[in-house]
Amino acid sequence: MTNGVYKVKDGRAQYTPEFITELAEDEVFVFGSNLAGMHGGGAAALAYRKFGAVWGQGVGLQGQSYGIPTMHGGVEAIKPYVDEFISFAKGHPELRFLVTKIGCGIAGFRVEEIAPLFAEALPVENIVLPKEFV
Repeated sequence: MTNGVYKVKDGRAQYTPEFITELAEDEVFVFGSNLAGMHGGGAAALAYRKFGAVWGQGVGLQGQSYGIPTMHGGVEAIKPYVDEFISFAKGHPELRFLVTKIGCGIAGFRVEEIAPLFAEALPVENIVLPKEFV
């Protein structure tokens, strides 16, 4: 964060768009999932229909999407998966990860509960966060 504006690798101020309908070749849609990989609603359904999420896979890279489980417990149960995602993104600088407001839809968490989990993602140039998470 610089002067209140989140910066990404190309120097443009940017946040994840509210509605994502298409991706560039190097972009990955990061969505809230469940451990069983039943992508039936919300961003998970979009990931399944449009961005290659695999039915039955709840975690990790799937086509042009990346699942972070949010339906199996409290914030403390989600944190290890967010940490794993941040580590994965750091190891794949050739990709640009567009993080949705995971956990803030069907899972029922508030932005104030989930946003702190992404604090370590702020300086990572290839992770783009929702404005509410920054």
